[in-house]
Amino acid sequence: MVVLYVILGVVVLLLLWLMTSYNKLVRLREMVKNAMGQIAANVESRWDALKSLIDATKKYSEHEAETLEKVVQARGSVNSSSTVKDIEADDNMFTQALSRLAVVVEAYPDLKANDLYLNTMDKIDEYEQDVKNSRMIYNDMVTKFNRVVLVFPMVLISRMLGFSEYEYFKNTESKTNPPSWD
Repeated sequence: MVVLYVILGVVVLLLLWLMTSYNKLVRLREMVKNAMGQIAANVESRWDALKSLIDATKKYSEHEAETLEKVVQARGSVNSSSTVKDIEADDNMFTQALSRLAVVVEAYPDLKANDLYLNTMDKIDEYEQDVKNSRMIYNDMVTKFNRVVLVFPMVLISRMLGFSEYEYFKNTESKTNPPSWD
């Protein structure tokens, strides 16, 4: 009879441990998704600021503004379920659109002196910094999650329950040196 109680106690403790482990994994996964959501919100704000610049260019070059609007419309949306590759693809599109806009600005010096242009470029700088900070927070959350997922004996549970590692944002030359809008 004592053996039965001991076995039952071990089973209950094991089930409690599995339950708390699962809850910890879910909590950490949600923190990673939240961090990606923050990146997505900052990326969206950055695109909104670019749309304001495109509106300002309409006064100077309708054709270029239309071309830039098509780029903005063609971009994919990012959200808390996006991957690192999705964000990097979005960053590339944003950089290309901004480069095209820089060409327009060089052709129209009055645009570069426009208050809307100057204020919006300042906002884009702020959003760029926010995206950078959000990436750092995301990588911190991924580190915490991956550490828990990979440590023994949690690795056994995490694999059994379908939890896998998240990918990190890598540092690239364009991320090391923030863009200059001057």
